[in-house]
Amino acid sequence: MTARQVEIGVFAVLLGAMLVLGFAAARWRRPPSLHSLEEWGVGGRAFGNWVTWFLLGGSMYTAYTYIAVPALVYGVGAAGFFAVPFAIMTAPLAYLISTRTWSVSHAHGFVTSAEFTRARFGSRGLAALVAVTGIVATMPYIAVQLVALQAVMKTLGVTGEWPLTVAVLVASFCTFRSGLRAPALLSIAKDVLLLWLVLAIVLLVAMSGGWSAAFRGSGERFTADVSPASGLLLPEGGWLGYLTLVLGSALAIFAYPHALTGILAARDRATVQRNAAALPVYCLALGLVAMLGFFAIGQGVRPVGGDLNTVVPQLFHEVFPAWCAGIAYAAVGVAALIPAAVMSIAAANLFTRSIYREYLRPGASPREEARVSRWVSLLAKFGALVFILLLDPQFSIEFQLIGGVIVLQTVPAVVLGLWTNWFHRWALATGLLGGLATGLFLLYLVPQRAPDGRIVKAHFGGSNLPLAQLGLDSRSAVYTGLIALAVNLAIVVAATLLLRALRVPAGVDATHPADYYADATTTGTTAPRHSDTLLDGPSRPRVGAHAAR
Repeated sequence: MTARQVEIGVFAVLLGAMLVLGFAAARWRRPPSLHSLEEWGVGGRAFGNWVTWFLLGGSMYTAYTYIAVPALVYGVGAAGFFAVPFAIMTAPLAYLISTRTWSVSHAHGFVTSAEFTRARFGSRGLAALVAVTGIVATMPYIAVQLVALQAVMKTLGVTGEWPLTVAVLVASFCTFRSGLRAPALLSIAKDVLLLWLVLAIVLLVAMSGGWSAAFRGSGERFTADVSPASGLLLPEGGWLGYLTLVLGSALAIFAYPHALTGILAARDRATVQRNAAALPVYCLALGLVAMLGFFAIGQGVRPVGGDLNTVVPQLFHEVFPAWCAGIAYAAVGVAALIPAAVMSIAAANLFTRSIYREYLRPGASPREEARVSRWVSLLAKFGALVFILLLDPQFSIEFQLIGGVIVLQTVPAVVLGLWTNWFHRWALATGLLGGLATGLFLLYLVPQRAPDGRIVKAHFGGSNLPLAQLGLDSRSAVYTGLIALAVNLAIVVAATLLLRALRVPAGVDATHPADYYADATTTGTTAPRHSDTLLDGPSRPRVGAHAAR
């Protein structure tokens, strides 16, 4: 067999084994029935410490990490490292936000952020608006995963759209059958492959001259680069765009529907806290993988057909043994399919609970809800394909950043609402629409430029708006999502003050302060036990002083 055939064979066998595992997940700690969103959509809220750890890592550290970030570092250098401080900032925020989210959702049986919004602010219209926004924002994020899978196939020489379509179909039916259990079980196997990949990268770099050679080669490349935006250091005026990307991305990640899905699958509040505290471990892997962009420059890697998304797969092809490259391709492939599955489940749950049940079938049974979510989860992945066809950004990471611009507009209701119900429901709806309009208008203004500064595309060319586009004498750019969020918040605060002055009735808050600290043992219910013993072991009975708590 040729080296290419070995790569394809190893990749196909491992990816096939993963998909079989996904189908088998339907029988993993099988509950009495998967015909409810509690079981199909959030795994019965019964995942313990280890399973939750793998699931959160699998859904939040995606192909975006392994393909899009190194590709951006390869293309522009230091600016691509915004993903590392962004990931570091998410850990303390996760500890604060995730625990309150889990508690109030457990107390009321929520499976989506839109349901929380409806209860908190007493408005099903606002909940529907949050649901639609979350679904639309999820589509470009799923597109990032599909682009990564497409890049692997392109590197393997498998061209055309049919391989990607087949992979998406098979993965979709895994989710259709097994629900959240499929990505949860696959996440365990994915992290094993990821650990192997990180160790292989460390050995490879050490055997190839170390990072000094990589940075030396990158410095020479960027010195000769005509693009003013690239370099080993941030360019003049580049700090503002870098900082706003970090802040905007950190805020957006908790508004994404799929982040909530992984959190709600945990069996108790302590499980969420432990996993939030341990999230920085993944940041180490992210930083190492991001530097692969520099290492690829030092090794003289050239992307396939000029597609920067193929930089990392092509690096694997050129420097790893064929069998080793095949394993690396499988790791990236699984890292693309797992989050795509979780995201499609989250989008489907939003549609089912806040649109279908609220407006189309108010009396829908749990079985009907699960059936509708299954079919919508299939459609969600093909909705992401539409984004790939309609948008052609210079870097695939722009898909995620564009999605961030959209989902950021739900922050006042979904995130700030965890601490206050002061905002008026109508003000929140008006602010959300105003923020979306502002964000889309600013995205329209962003041009896409070639390395020599020439405008390649006049509109929708990225997510960072050059301040010169607004008539300001500045070389800086700013993340459009934060500008739109600022407009959103200004509208919300001003409209709330006005509506309260006019004594317009606000919605009734159905939550209580104690709900935000509720645990599995304090709400009078106990989480199902069918999944929590895998890896974590059975729960130990409380004895002594603990028995009364």
